[in-house]
Amino acid sequence: MTLTMTAMAPADRDFPWTEEEFLALDEIADRVELWDGDLRVSASPTPWHQHVITELLIALRLPSRERGLRVHSAINLRLKPNRIVIPDLTITSAIDFHERVVPSDLARLVCEVTSPSNAATDRVLKMHYYAEAGIPWYLVVEHVTAGLWLYRLEGEKYELDGVAEQGETLRLVEPVTAEIRPESLLP
Repeated sequence: MTLTMTAMAPADRDFPWTEEEFLALDEIADRVELWDGDLRVSASPTPWHQHVITELLIALRLPSRERGLRVHSAINLRLKPNRIVIPDLTITSAIDFHERVVPSDLARLVCEVTSPSNAATDRVLKMHYYAEAGIPWYLVVEHVTAGLWLYRLEGEKYELDGVAEQGETLRLVEPVTAEIRPESLLP
């Protein structure tokens, strides 16, 4: 298998990718993440997934700005050397908008919208990676219902801070102050 990009590169090599090789891929249509030397390629999110992310970005945009923060969708986030992921949404402090990769110490909250094919990855592996990187808040949006699960970092692990299902409101006080109703995210 090969990836279509500025310079062709095999994705099924027998040896690990370095961060330098990963960054040389340039911009491509697929979502490519670097997980400890392995490339993880996934297709672009579904329209439902993208709609939920957009609505969440809109809901968090002004509260983020009021705190001097910025909210981004699908940025390259370096959790550690050779581990670069693409959260669905990230709230950061000031970043260099010309850099291709944002260091995780600037991330205040990351969000993943689950799908049937990645729910376990988002709830277990990525949650562990984000906690290990020291990102203070993790928000998971459930597929279909848009149920919201907010976690705060306590020591080295995330603890559940709040849940909101349809008809309920998730109230955030950190890193921004906002109220989000799951049904407001749905198409």
